[in-house]
Amino acid sequence: MSDINISVTDRDKKIHKIVAPTDMAMNLMELIKAYELAPEGTIGVCGGMAMCASCQCYITSDHMLPEIGEEEEAMLSEAFNVKENSRLGCQIFISEDLKDLAFEIAPE
Repeated sequence: MSDINISVTDRDKKIHKIVAPTDMAMNLMELIKAYELAPEGTIGVCGGMAMCASCQCYITSDHMLPEIGEEEEAMLSEAFNVKENSRLGCQIFISEDLKDLAFEIAPE
């Protein structure tokens, strides 16, 4: 296992090139929180249970991601600002397959 590079566009459209560990079972929501790329209390409100969509993000790179689970699909069907490339960051775990992933944090 090793660290990978990920590009995150925050809600102010600023691009952050960050390093993400693949050996800590972290997800994209936790990565956003760890790097403080969104104000406290505006992301991961439900603690990563796919119940609030506060960690919605738009995948902008061409990566094969795990399929959307029933809980994630149900939450996205009720969320605001959903796009075709929307995913819940709490449901995407960091692995070497996500090397050079790029995503944008959806608006609050």
